[in-house]
Amino acid sequence: MPLTKIVCTLGPATESPEVIRAMIRAGMTVARLNFSHGGAEGKHQMAELIRRVAHEENRFVALMGDLQGPKIRVGKLPEGGVPLEEGREIILTSGPIADPQHEIPFPHPDIILDLRIGDHILLDDGTLELEVLAVMPPAARCRVKVGGMLSSNKGVNLPGVALKLTAMTEKDCEDAAVALELELDYLALSFVRSAKDVDELRAHLKALVRAGNERLPGENPHRIPAIVAKIEKPEALQDLETIVRAADAVMVARGDLGVETAPERVPLAQKEIIRLCNRLGKPVITATQMLQSMIDNPRPTRAEASDVANAIIDGSDAVMLSGETSVGKYPVEAVRMMARISESVEASTSFPYNQLLNLTGGGETLPTPRLISRSISRATVEIAEECGAKAILTSTESGRTARTVARHRPRCPLIAATPFEQTARRLQLVWGVIPALVEPFHDTDSMIQTMIQAAVRLGYAKVDDEVVLTAGIPFEVHGVTNMLKVHTVRKEDLKS
Repeated sequence: MPLTKIVCTLGPATESPEVIRAMIRAGMTVARLNFSHGGAEGKHQMAELIRRVAHEENRFVALMGDLQGPKIRVGKLPEGGVPLEEGREIILTSGPIADPQHEIPFPHPDIILDLRIGDHILLDDGTLELEVLAVMPPAARCRVKVGGMLSSNKGVNLPGVALKLTAMTEKDCEDAAVALELELDYLALSFVRSAKDVDELRAHLKALVRAGNERLPGENPHRIPAIVAKIEKPEALQDLETIVRAADAVMVARGDLGVETAPERVPLAQKEIIRLCNRLGKPVITATQMLQSMIDNPRPTRAEASDVANAIIDGSDAVMLSGETSVGKYPVEAVRMMARISESVEASTSFPYNQLLNLTGGGETLPTPRLISRSISRATVEIAEECGAKAILTSTESGRTARTVARHRPRCPLIAATPFEQTARRLQLVWGVIPALVEPFHDTDSMIQTMIQAAVRLGYAKVDDEVVLTAGIPFEVHGVTNMLKVHTVRKEDLKS
C-alpha cells in the first residue's frame, strides 16, 4: 500500500459493496460524503456500507463529510438553457423574470448589493464571463465578455468581490447535525475565508453536543469530527496561517480556487499551502481534477499522472478523487492508478524522505511541552534513519504523536498504536501512518510491550529487530511527546 493516503468521493458509481470492497483493497483510506448531493438517508446508508465492508476487510477507513457551503448559483432557466452571445447585454436579477431570454434568475439579492460597476462574474466554473455595467437592485445589467450556453443552477464565482456571506448556511447547520449522528471522523468546511469560519463551525458542533440533540448517540469524548478547512477563496490565502492553525486538517480545493484566482497562481498556492501544513504538522489533502480524464477513460493523461506525483513530492498527506470515483466509469481503476503513482514516487530518489532541517518550526517560539514534542519527534526520525531501525512505534490517544513524527516523512514504517478506533481511522488521513488498534495500557512497560506486539502482529518487526519507540508519559497528560527509546525486539516482548 502507498504511504500517501487516498481520499475517494462516494456517489452513484460506488453504491455497491463490491465496488467499495475493491476500492478499499486498491488503497482507499478515506471515504468522502459530499453533502452538496443527496439527502441524510442516503448518507446514513453509505456510511453503514463503508463501515460494514471495512470491518469485513479488517481495514480502517475514515469517513469525511463535506459541507456544501454558500455555493452561489443561477436559478432555473428554460429547458435547454439560454445562449449568451459575446457583447450582448443581459440582466441578472433576484426579482421576477419578465423576459427569460434576456434576464437570468439570480436568487441572491444580498449579493446584488455587493456588486460594483466593472466587477467580473464567472459562470459555470469560469467558462462564461460577464462584466457589470450597472447595479440597480434587485438587478444588475451586465455585458457578456465570454459567451456560451448557460443552463439551470450553474455555479457563479465573483473574483475580487467582497461578499458578506457567512461560511455556514442553514443547510450546512442541518448537515452538521447529520455528521454528528453519523459520528464522522472529519467534516470539511467549504469556502473558508478566515480562521473565524473554522471557529464558528467548531462552536456550532460543540453547541449541538451540549444541547443533547435527541438524534445524537451517547456520550463520546471523540464525537466532534476533526475539521478540514477547504482553501478555495483568494481571501483564505491572505489569512492562511491562522486558518491552518485553527483547523485540524486542510484541503487544497483547486476547483473554485482555480476559478477565482489566475490559473498560473494555483500551483504556487498549492505549494505554499502544503509547505505551511507540513511545518505546522497539519494533514493536507490535494484535491480536484487529479485524474479527471478517468471519469470516462480507463487511463489518465500523462499530465494528470505528473500532477499527482508532484502533489506527493510537494508534501501532500493525501490526494483526492472526486468525480473519478463518484460518477466515473472506472472508480476502482482510478484508485489503483492513484496508488500506483504514489508507490512509484515513494520508491524514487525524488521523494523527500526525512524532512528534518526545513521543518524545525521556522523560528517561532513554542511553549516548552510543544518544543519538547517537536524535538523528540525529529530525533525519533533521525535516530531511526541512522541506526537502520525496522520501524518507528508510537503510542497515541489523540493521534498527535503520530502526526508530529509523520511530518518528517520517515523512511521506515510508522506504526501508531491506539486504544481508540476513531483515532485509528483519523490517522488514515496522515501520510505514512499505519494505525493499530490495541487494548488500553496503564503503565510504561505494558505500553512498550503492546506497541511491539502490534508491530510484530502487522508484520513490520520480528525478534532481534531494532525499533524506535516514542510516546508521552505520564498517560494522563495529553498533547506531550517526551519519551524516546531504541529497543531490540526480544522473545519476552511477545509473551502475553
